[in-house]
Amino acid sequence: MMTNKRIVHVEYAIAFAFSIFTYMQLHFPIWYFVVLLFVPDITMLGYAMNKKIGAIVYNFGHTFILPLLLALGYLYFSNDYLLLGSIIWIAHICMDRAIGAGLKYQNSSFTNTHMQRL
Repeated sequence: MMTNKRIVHVEYAIAFAFSIFTYMQLHFPIWYFVVLLFVPDITMLGYAMNKKIGAIVYNFGHTFILPLLLALGYLYFSNDYLLLGSIIWIAHICMDRAIGAGLKYQNSSFTNTHMQRL
């Protein structure tokens, strides 16, 4: 049976697959995708300070706001690298959310996300 939680995970998995498909259709080098896919996880380093800063920094790198701004930058500047970065960043977020790794709470453990407890 498809629960709401399962539907959300499937939606993000499809969005992740669509990101890869879009990236490939634009003929960007696939090795960039592979190398850069986990770059947003650098934001986990905020947890070296404390939970609050860790959650703020992690969430900053795992919301759609910045990659969508990159996509807008692409439309304005016509710089393909902005679009490349945007697609990879969106793919990363969708990949994380497909497995239930959502946004973090400031006063909670890293495994407690807005989607589920990992």
